[in-house]
Amino acid sequence: MADNSTVTIRATFRTREAAELAVEHLVQQQGVPRPDIFIQSTTDQNTTGTQPSGGDASREEGARSDAPLAGEIEVSVDTAAGQADAVQRSLSVAGAIDVSGS
Repeated sequence: MADNSTVTIRATFRTREAAELAVEHLVQQQGVPRPDIFIQSTTDQNTTGTQPSGGDASREEGARSDAPLAGEIEVSVDTAAGQADAVQRSLSVAGAIDVSGS
């Protein structure tokens, strides 16, 4: 009998850019529906991560100094228990610094 239970996988990223890339991998490579994926700050502050990335980092005069670097970004995914290992691997490959499941 197949396990139809749902589990939540959580992963933290240093940058918003890495978190968004992980979401694209989950949707395109693992077939996870976008409404089952959530992105939020790991703190109570608005943040783009803990280090500059993307447009904040790629400027001729150096990284922007006004980017809100107030904490890591969490991606959480509600997925079928049978897909949990693949989701965890995908998040790790995308650059997660910590991955956990329940």
